Amino acid sequence: MKKRVSNSNTEQSKAHGYRFTVGRFLEVAVALVFLVFIGRFLYIGISNKVNGQNLTAKTEQLYMRNQVLKANRGTIYDRNGLAVAQDSHLYTIYAILDKSSINYKNKPEYVVDKNKTAQKLSQVLPLKADKILNYLNPSHSVFQVQFGTAGSNLTKKQKVQIEKMKLPGIKFFETQSRLYPNGNFASHIIGMATPKFDEKTRQQNLEGTMGLEAWYDDVLTGKNGYQLSAVDASNFQTPNSAHTYKAPVNGNNIYLTIDSQLQAYLESRLSYVQNTFNPVSMTAVVEDIKTGKVLAASQRPTFNPQTKKGLKKSYRNILVQDTYEPGSVFKVLTLSSSVNSGNYHPNQYYNSGSVTVNGSVIHDWQPRGWGSIPFSQAFPRSSNTGFVHIEQQMGAKTWKKYLKRFHIGQKTGVTLPGEQAGTIAFNSPIDQAVTSFGQGVDVNVMQMMQAFSSLANNGQMVKPQFVEKITDANNHTITGYQIKNVGQPVYTKETAKVVLKNMRRVLNKRIGTGAAYQMKNQSIAVKTGTAQIANLKGGGYLKGNNNYIFSVVGVTPAKHPRYCIYITVKQPRRMSKPAEVILSSIFKPMMNRVIMMSKNDLNSSTAVKVPDMKGLSYEEAEKVTQRVGLKLLKIGTGSKITEQSYPKGQKQQAGKTILVRTNGKLICPNMKGWNLDELHQFADLTGVKLSIKGSGVVHKQSISAQKPLKTGTKIKIQLKE
Repeated sequence: MKKRVSNSNTEQSKAHGYRFTVGRFLEVAVALVFLVFIGRFLYIGISNKVNGQNLTAKTEQLYMRNQVLKANRGTIYDRNGLAVAQDSHLYTIYAILDKSSINYKNKPEYVVDKNKTAQKLSQVLPLKADKILNYLNPSHSVFQVQFGTAGSNLTKKQKVQIEKMKLPGIKFFETQSRLYPNGNFASHIIGMATPKFDEKTRQQNLEGTMGLEAWYDDVLTGKNGYQLSAVDASNFQTPNSAHTYKAPVNGNNIYLTIDSQLQAYLESRLSYVQNTFNPVSMTAVVEDIKTGKVLAASQRPTFNPQTKKGLKKSYRNILVQDTYEPGSVFKVLTLSSSVNSGNYHPNQYYNSGSVTVNGSVIHDWQPRGWGSIPFSQAFPRSSNTGFVHIEQQMGAKTWKKYLKRFHIGQKTGVTLPGEQAGTIAFNSPIDQAVTSFGQGVDVNVMQMMQAFSSLANNGQMVKPQFVEKITDANNHTITGYQIKNVGQPVYTKETAKVVLKNMRRVLNKRIGTGAAYQMKNQSIAVKTGTAQIANLKGGGYLKGNNNYIFSVVGVTPAKHPRYCIYITVKQPRRMSKPAEVILSSIFKPMMNRVIMMSKNDLNSSTAVKVPDMKGLSYEEAEKVTQRVGLKLLKIGTGSKITEQSYPKGQKQQAGKTILVRTNGKLICPNMKGWNLDELHQFADLTGVKLSIKGSGVVHKQSISAQKPLKTGTKIKIQLKE
């Protein structure tokens, strides 16, 4: 019995020992763990780092908000200051469905009542409640959902309406967009800017993709700013906290030469013809050809840049990206070349109807012709055979020289993307012959406008332009309008008179092809055209009464042109009326509107005031004159302006070159290409005597450039057309 008690005590003693050992072990382990934690905390407290990461910096980052401050894209205005393209901030709505979305106040940030939410949203969104409910109940688990196109491009007003409903889980994100308030309105000229995601900055920005929006993308695009500030747990900026701020710089603004009223009227006339006669395509341009300012321009097919309707079928800008054979309107160029080169003989006779060139027969549009007629009737009757003879009298070499002077086959450089230069087939006598009446030569519309501008400037072509001025975000002018002469004058003032006289005769009912364009008591001159269309599949040209490009060009006033309208209509598919009736339904109303508006000073005077440049550096003066639309030319080796050829405040035509004298030595400039006005300015500024012979622009000078000059020095100048 005692033995059993002894064993029990022994076992209890052993158990007690085990517990003591385990307890001591646990105590030591806890102590070690505690020491490790204490050591770790001490290390973190002293070093302020974890795994090499600075905790203070990390904490600051956690409560720092880096906000991108978006810059506005510049606005595009018409010539009168009406916005035709501007920034518009739109919104996209989305719903959070994940129930783990709880804010710091323990309130749900997800959709709580889906039925109520659907009913409420249907009052603002163009969706029925059951459709919205379908979006809110996706087939698989998602964090958030959007509502398709119906939930995109919401206005500020719609956003505020929904926000007032205080629906949990309903959020918005802002999207930059472009507003085109006029719809189908010079769409291919103005173009489009669309949102594009930048992988580098992780930001969505507007980017020009067509028209002037694309060409001037760098000018219109602003520079984003940023704000770096400390925020609390509620994402509100903490008081008295330091923050970094850089303001955004908005893009520059562009003012067009286009007049909104004239443009809108042109769009309505083109739409009428499109709906009534259904042509394959159309183009129309109204231009102040004295200055090169395009007042209205459009095409069909077209599109609405706001809704994108029609975009897939009309992405190409056929004013510059498509080339075509112009037909008989090209005879304006042929006639002026013939007259100017001394090869036009209006009183000589030729046999009309047909002519054979190297075995190929060329017919007049009236196959039997008009018998033996004088060359003076070839233009008003639009006789192809007459112009073949005129081209032959000029000779291929002379005709080719004038085609180059007209810059045919060269890009105009207008500020529209994708311009095509066109081609000239000129290898054989038959090629050369048909170019005389606008076949075998491919042009674009703006090339023809550039060529027609010579009628208003005594043979000097000016470049068509769409931009009146560029201003910064504060509306300070950066660049003013400047007339841009193209090459040297193609022909003389006397030649222009002959061509315009012939264009007036086109309206003659007895011998002219343009009687349909007569306008009572209005001074206009026109030329008609009917160009065959190449058969790309079978060769040759298409057959059929409507398989032509019908065209008309007209200028006003007839003797001293200022405005020009050029219209082309390709293949009317419902040709229920003659081509001239179709064209005149655009031409005559537009010409009436142009004449009426011009009387009310549609185009404010192109005269600008000469600024005061004395005492300025040449670089400073260049900027000043550029803003008002003048050009500057320095005489002298110095950098500071001492004299100017025209006094401050005097009005001169925009684009004119003003000469200034600087300090330093007087040296002879290179005067090649100078006109008479520039020569007179030079003589007045320097006291140098000029002996001028010939007409046109400077071809030779007796003293070479860079040679020192003195007052009273005589220089012989030879001018050449």
